Amino acid sequence: MAKKKVKKYKLKTYKAAAKRFRMTSSGLIMRTKGGKSHLRRRKSKRVKRLFDKMLVVESAGERKRIKRLAPYLKKYKANPPAG
Repeated sequence: MAKKKVKKYKLKTYKAAAKRFRMTSSGLIMRTKGGKSHLRRRKSKRVKRLFDKMLVVESAGERKRIKRLAPYLKKYKANPPAG
């Protein structure tokens, strides 16, 4: 008798998390800084320039949560599926 295949379920990606984070080729999770959408006229040029940089997510707990929210973050980074 042949073995019965067990159905694997696809995990849903939380789109908000997928839009906020990027994964590098070495597996680091990068994030952007908050507070750059409005009220920027009063900020110095240096501060506004620092908003452009992406930061590494340092906390192990945060990394674990992001991977749970966006399980396919690394898989589809270079070649996103159509649709």
